[in-house]
Amino acid sequence: MPDEIVTLARYRWAELDEPGRRAALARPEAAGRDSLAADVAAIVAEVRHDGDAALRRFAARFDGVTLAGLRVPLSEFDAAEATLTDPQRAALRTAIENVRAFHAAQLAPPISVETMPGVVCRRITRPIQAVGLYVPAGSAPLPSTVIMLAVPAELAGCGRRILCTPPQKNGRADPAVLTAARYCGIEEVYLVGGAQAVAAMAYGTESIPAVDKIYGPGNAWVTEAKLQVSRDPDGAALDLPAGPSEVLVIADGRADPEFVAADLLSQAEHGPDSQVVLVTPAEALADAVEAAVAAQLTVLPRNDVARQALSHARVVFARDLAEAFAVSNRYGPEHLILQLPDADSWLEHVETAGSVFLGDWTPESLGDYCSGTNHVLPTYGYARAWSGLSLADFQLHISVQEATPDGFRRIGPVARTLAELERLDAHALAVKLRLEALGQPQDPLPQRDEGA
Repeated sequence: MPDEIVTLARYRWAELDEPGRRAALARPEAAGRDSLAADVAAIVAEVRHDGDAALRRFAARFDGVTLAGLRVPLSEFDAAEATLTDPQRAALRTAIENVRAFHAAQLAPPISVETMPGVVCRRITRPIQAVGLYVPAGSAPLPSTVIMLAVPAELAGCGRRILCTPPQKNGRADPAVLTAARYCGIEEVYLVGGAQAVAAMAYGTESIPAVDKIYGPGNAWVTEAKLQVSRDPDGAALDLPAGPSEVLVIADGRADPEFVAADLLSQAEHGPDSQVVLVTPAEALADAVEAAVAAQLTVLPRNDVARQALSHARVVFARDLAEAFAVSNRYGPEHLILQLPDADSWLEHVETAGSVFLGDWTPESLGDYCSGTNHVLPTYGYARAWSGLSLADFQLHISVQEATPDGFRRIGPVARTLAELERLDAHALAVKLRLEALGQPQDPLPQRDEGA
């Protein structure tokens, strides 16, 4: 079969006006956003009202299965592990070890600072007590997501860790997902997917306990459900906002076009709304990458998905690498790949990105699976203000302060003065009474002119 022609939309950054630049870096529009929000709200309400019965109805409607029970029995973990080969089991364990090593290094000791004599401020850390982990398993099951969520939750000491994942057509969980969960110490797994899984974890049902925070990627329905329950005081917090997966590659004329093409396609195959961007000063490289993309598409089983995603692809020509990094920082990519000689020397130019991959031998695939970093990352431009998932996302950081009598004598007048400045007289009185109890007389609180 001859290679098809692939043409990626091209832009020359220096020649674009401001509207043109916005258009060049525009993400795919989320179709039907208003109707999606209403549909998700209806699902959430139904789960809150009907509990397990609603979850079974949604399993029949969306997954095409009839579920006798929602929780995966322990016997299925044994059967699932037995279906994997020795190399597959070893790969899961290696990935878990690497992710654990990187996230364990994020454990931080308590902070204690004497800000002035007799005044000590501390920060202590406590785990979030109940967490819900969502692992997609639609067109591509994601055991790697189990690892990215379960390992930091375990290291943080979260008391209860539950996992929801959609059932397969046979009514069972994906065996690799179950095996990864077992290797990470999770055996409370429920066969629930989509927005209904988020609602179940946020509010609880007869079978599924409510949690304090929900983690994990998903489609537009899952993302919308996480946003909705996070806005409800009775719901559950979310890990981070996200949209479709994306990658931006900065490469010069010395980059291997085959490598660049493969990196672009590795994100394009995630979904039809994924976006891939190449920023380069080298037009010849862009030509070679297009040819390589066309050739590689012919051997990819998910080439139909990748082709749809390539309709959102961009090639942006920069005058030099400095301008290329300016383009990338404005875009704020989920994944940023630097296909440059001595790529590490360019790291100081990176201001916004979810995760960065340096050099020819660090494809984004390593971060997705096994290098040790977390692959749950902000997308759709959120990397400009949000960080990727880390151990801290499974913890609460609580500030503590304590003043001795001598310390209070020193700092009390400062607090009273600032309280009076803000016209919060009860705050000032709480200080004044204590200063007087320590034998430090205070002027009466000023009277307010109510007519002022």
